[in-house]
Amino acid sequence: MKSWKTVLGLTAASALTILAACGGGDSESGSGDDKTLVVGASNVPHAEILEHVQDEYEEKGYTLEIKKFQDYVLPNKTLADGELDANYFQHEPYLESQMAENKDYKFASAGGVHIEPIGVYSKDYASLDELPEGAEIIMSSSVADHGRILTMLQSEGLLTLADGKTTDATVSDIVDNPKNLEFKTDVEAALLPQAFNNGEGDAVLINTNYAIDAGLNPLEDAIALEGEDSPYVNLIVTREGDEDDERVKALLEVLTSEETQQWILDEYKGAVVPVKQ
Repeated sequence: MKSWKTVLGLTAASALTILAACGGGDSESGSGDDKTLVVGASNVPHAEILEHVQDEYEEKGYTLEIKKFQDYVLPNKTLADGELDANYFQHEPYLESQMAENKDYKFASAGGVHIEPIGVYSKDYASLDELPEGAEIIMSSSVADHGRILTMLQSEGLLTLADGKTTDATVSDIVDNPKNLEFKTDVEAALLPQAFNNGEGDAVLINTNYAIDAGLNPLEDAIALEGEDSPYVNLIVTREGDEDDERVKALLEVLTSEETQQWILDEYKGAVVPVKQ
């Protein structure tokens, strides 16, 4: 298997932890308590990381409430509706695409925490080079991940994208496809591990959070992983104007502490990479 440091870009995406009353004491959102932060997060690794820092966060005088989500849609909808104070599951390209599609989403990034490399998994092939002519590649229906995946495959020499296309690329931007790879792009991200376990396609691109949640070890089971220089950092996201709230700042402090960063590396054995501060 190729070292993940030599393969490309990162992933992204997952479930919510609820940060309460992130906009101030008179806020109607979250818990309504100006000492409680309600954050929405995906189960793995986001909610697990939040659970790890709960005690340290309480030592700062705040309470952290965590709400878990299984998809990439509800965390932002729930944040916009005021039921959460923040969420922790998405990277910037996905955040920007969601705000472009939903004009009522007025969000801001409070800061980055970690990167999750997208991995390529195959039941039949041990490397990308072994993929046959006409191989079927299954990837997330989330368009925000398409450019990331295609850029990765381009770096591996499997295809060429139109000039200037990177994170915004779609399958229609492929201008050279020597192996005539076929792309299946209508599978929900959470169902990708199931597609892999069912032996569907020749290769399946799976977001690390869903891979870990399904019992896969990206460092051992993936035939290729994105590199650590990816721009797909997972963020703490709030509504616009709440990103500088003291409770949010306190959460970022404990999430990016040296102790937490080392815990992330130890716990996920390099499959989740903390952002260097």
